[in-house]
Amino acid sequence: MTGPLRVGLVGYGLAGSVFHAPLIAATEGLVLDTVVTSAPERRQQARTAYPDVRFAASPDELWARAGELDLIVIASPNKTHVPLATAALEAGLPVVVDKPVAGTAAEARGLADLAEQRGLLLSVFQNRRWDNDFLTLRALIERGELGDVQRFESRFERWRPQLKGGWRESGDPEEFGGLLYDLGSHVVDQALVLFGPATRVYAEADVRREGAEADDDTFIAITHAGGVRSHLYVSATAAQLGPRFRVLGSRAGYVKYGLDPQEAALREGARPGPGWGAEPDTSWGALGAGESPLTGGGTPVPSLPGDYPAYYAAVAAALRDGTPPPVTAREAAAALDVLEAARRSARDGVAVTL
Repeated sequence: MTGPLRVGLVGYGLAGSVFHAPLIAATEGLVLDTVVTSAPERRQQARTAYPDVRFAASPDELWARAGELDLIVIASPNKTHVPLATAALEAGLPVVVDKPVAGTAAEARGLADLAEQRGLLLSVFQNRRWDNDFLTLRALIERGELGDVQRFESRFERWRPQLKGGWRESGDPEEFGGLLYDLGSHVVDQALVLFGPATRVYAEADVRREGAEADDDTFIAITHAGGVRSHLYVSATAAQLGPRFRVLGSRAGYVKYGLDPQEAALREGARPGPGWGAEPDTSWGALGAGESPLTGGGTPVPSLPGDYPAYYAAVAAALRDGTPPPVTAREAAAALDVLEAARRSARDGVAVTL
């Protein structure tokens, strides 16, 4: 491929406008060519941010001019991911799909099979592999500073007592709404990347808020094949937020509060550049043993900068040079195995062996 890779973006809601479009535009070698949205206000928003962008009213318009595009990014509601990704691949186009790639692991593996048959890239946007805290924790583990990790606690908690509405809070099974598939896709993916395959899953999922239809307070326990136990919490009803990470090893533990700053920066209109993804030392986590960091225990650990731009840089490299995609659909299918097991566990009150 010569010249910039032309990207068609399907959807310009939260995922499309806050995450994908800015990151695509900031990636050397990629150009945001077309946005699929029929909403006038979203078209105006996109035109203001990207004056040269073209528009399409439906994805079918993209498939009709597949020869003008090099990559399709699907940032539409969850229930559309599989049919749209299938159509794009059948049109001969490489695809990035926002998480969750599908509602079931079988569907994700079916998409992976199709992409492999067509010789096309298929990647899933698991951006929180490039969170600052995750990158920092991964480096600590790789250096052996925690010893043998025994327990991994991960929390993605919010205080949102009032419903926002929309498909993400829908109880319709076809929408794949609720926190299990939303934030759960992130915390499960991170746990599997760090500690390998899951062998046993237990979960509790509750609907706490008045008028809510989908789970908004969920806990997932994973036993990994290597012996690590992951305890994962996702909630919209946490009146007091716990640590983002609490990781306990045979030598030391690591505790980190607060979320990676990149999402907030993107929402506020900031764009990748010098100093991107950095956070102040007051937000660093602590490494130590025998005492809580809240009472002065442990040594502050400088957080590595978060790096969401690395995802699309890796996608561009994969398309140009044939390097592996940054996240594969089969990796996403393994996370969906866990999410499906968690849903069954919460429904039936049993632990599920994988």
